Amino acid sequence: MAGKGAKATAAKGADKEKGKKVPASRSCRGGPQEKLAPKKDVFQLFAEKVRDNKQLESRWAIMQETRVEYFRGKDFTTFIKNHPEVTEILGLDNDVEAEDIVNILLSKNLVIRCDRVWKTVRPGKKKLSSWPAHLEIHPDQEFTENDGFYAWMFLKRRTLWQTILSFVWPLFALAVCLFPVYPYQCKIVVLYSCAGALLFIVSLLLLRAAIFGVLWVLLGKRVWFFPNINAEETTFRELIRFWPEKDEGERPKWTSRLFYATVAVLVILLLRHHAPDEAARARYQKKVSNIIDDVLEWSPKLALSGMMDKHNEDNATETSNYTSYAPPTTEGKTMDASADVDAYETQDSYESQDSDEHADDMSKI
Repeated sequence: MAGKGAKATAAKGADKEKGKKVPASRSCRGGPQEKLAPKKDVFQLFAEKVRDNKQLESRWAIMQETRVEYFRGKDFTTFIKNHPEVTEILGLDNDVEAEDIVNILLSKNLVIRCDRVWKTVRPGKKKLSSWPAHLEIHPDQEFTENDGFYAWMFLKRRTLWQTILSFVWPLFALAVCLFPVYPYQCKIVVLYSCAGALLFIVSLLLLRAAIFGVLWVLLGKRVWFFPNINAEETTFRELIRFWPEKDEGERPKWTSRLFYATVAVLVILLLRHHAPDEAARARYQKKVSNIIDDVLEWSPKLALSGMMDKHNEDNATETSNYTSYAPPTTEGKTMDASADVDAYETQDSYESQDSDEHADDMSKI
């Protein structure tokens, strides 16, 4: 009996120790740290990783007055086949298809299927553009590889350069506003830098237009160097791309080419005939140089000194006007006073005469 009682007591002690240890282990496994740090959606991480990958070609377009970044369905399929390691974050099989991934992204509103706005070939073109600049939402939100466009629906992570520029732009705007108070040498540097940049842009546009015109007239081909220089919905890399795009339009007729060449020659001759002479050019240059000198030489000290000079001139003018004014003499004042007394007495006599005549009339009645 004593042995059985000892065993029961030992069993109860073990149960108590187990009861104390179990909550401790549970608190370690399911503590508040797991509740405060929820895991991010793997498809969100996958979408961000794919969007940052430069191997997937993408472009920018306008969709319902909003600038969006989009990719093509066939490019996404090729990207998944060539880079299977990207799908490891999803924890799926290696033979997963791109259609299944995009459909899940569509269901989670990470991407949206779009369609081109202009669905017909424009005049002078042989086929539709491979990367349309204007998109609209497609009614069928399912993956398709043929002529399917998909726009990202989440904001891209801000890079370090974007963060730095967000602080630099307000400082740049403030610096532009403070240009009049710059020192003279700084004004010269800013003026020639801006003039040089403007001259470079205008020269580049005129040169590419001249090359286009010559090749179009002689060969009938449309060749635009820096094809995206005037585009609004392009990235910086696409903006500075030098090599022209392939001509997809029909070759123009020789009659139209001859007509436009004749018009161009006539315009050049007309401008040369009405060009200003040397004297007019010198006058215009002097006028412009005077305006530039006024802007460069302006300073707060000169502005304050000019205001003080103007104030002194106004005071001098008022003083001269006051001294040139001659007040009337005492004799004149006496004469004016006597004239006023005579007029007052005459008015009183007229009033008394009127009252007498009125009294006579009343007596007669």
